[in-house]
Amino acid sequence: MEDDKRIKQIADKIKQLRINAGYTSHENFAWDNGLSRVQYWRVESGANITLKTLLKILDIHQVTLEDFFKDM
Repeated sequence: MEDDKRIKQIADKIKQLRINAGYTSHENFAWDNGLSRVQYWRVESGANITLKTLLKILDIHQVTLEDFFKDM
């Protein structure tokens, strides 16, 4: 499962949402949105994505699950 391409795809899409929101730094995004910087870094690296964290990030970006997962 470590090499599961779906996890990388989800992590990359989360990173792209951050970049699209104008954040070049994951630390600044995490700080501005009340997230743990380390936890958020793990999300973007695909090391630790819980459903609860995913939903929180999607809420921050105002993206639905349906929109996030379409095209995957």
